[in-house]
Amino acid sequence: MAGILFIISAPSGSGKSTLVSELRKQVGGIDFAISWTTRAPRGSEMDGREYHFTTREEFQSMAEAGMFLEYAEVFGNYYGTARLSYDDALAAGHDLMLDIDVQGAAQVRAKMPEAVCIFVMPPNPKVLRTRLRNRSRAEGVMNESELYRRLSEASREIEKYREYGYILINDVLDRAVAQLEAIVLAERFYRNGEPIPFRSRRTLEVAAACLQTNSQERLKPVLEAFGIEGDPSRQQLLFGGDADDD
Repeated sequence: MAGILFIISAPSGSGKSTLVSELRKQVGGIDFAISWTTRAPRGSEMDGREYHFTTREEFQSMAEAGMFLEYAEVFGNYYGTARLSYDDALAAGHDLMLDIDVQGAAQVRAKMPEAVCIFVMPPNPKVLRTRLRNRSRAEGVMNESELYRRLSEASREIEKYREYGYILINDVLDRAVAQLEAIVLAERFYRNGEPIPFRSRRTLEVAAACLQTNSQERLKPVLEAFGIEGDPSRQQLLFGGDADDD
C-alpha cells in the first residue's frame, strides 16, 4: 500500500508544529520529515529533533546533488526536505507529513500532484502577533523588527490558501487537532480503503467541512482581518496595535 504524502503549511506562529505533534500522538503510521536548515538553533532546539542544522555550504552541496525533495530560502536561511524521508516512509508502508512553507509546497506539488495539501491559518493578526511574541519570550529573544516582518509575510502566505485542498483555522487547538486527524483518516479511507475505527460518518463530515471549497464562510472573516479581502486598512490597524496584547 503506497503511503500518502501530506503537506501542511502555515505562517510562522500559526501553531502547525503543535498540531502535527498532537496528531502523531493519536494517529499511527504517519512519519514526520525533519527538515534541514541553515539557521541557528533557537532556545532548547536540538539537532535531529526539530531540525537537522547545517551550514550554507553543506546545504548547497546537498541541493546540487539533488538530495532535496524541495528547498527554499526563507528569511535569509535555507530550509529543505530530504528525498530520503519520503523513501524511508514508503519503505515502511507509512504516510509522510511535510511541514513546509508555501514555496516548498509549490515545488512538491509540481513533482507530486497527488499530495494532500493542508493550510493552517491563525484566526486574525492580533492572535498571530501574540503567539509570535510569546514564542520569542519563551526563547529569550525579543526582536520587534523580526516580529513585524513575520506578520507582514503572513499575509502574503495566506494569499496562497487557494493552492491547498484543506483549510484549518487554528483558533481552538483541540478542534483543529480533531479536524487534522479527520483529514488524515478520511484520505486513508478514500485512497486506500482503510476503515475508520469510530464514527466513520462523522469523521468524513468533519474532513469534508475543511475542504477549501466548503470553507468560504469560515474563511471570510479571517481573510478580511488580514486585509486580503474587504478593507485593507484593517490589516494595518490590527498589525500595529499592541495595547491589549498582554
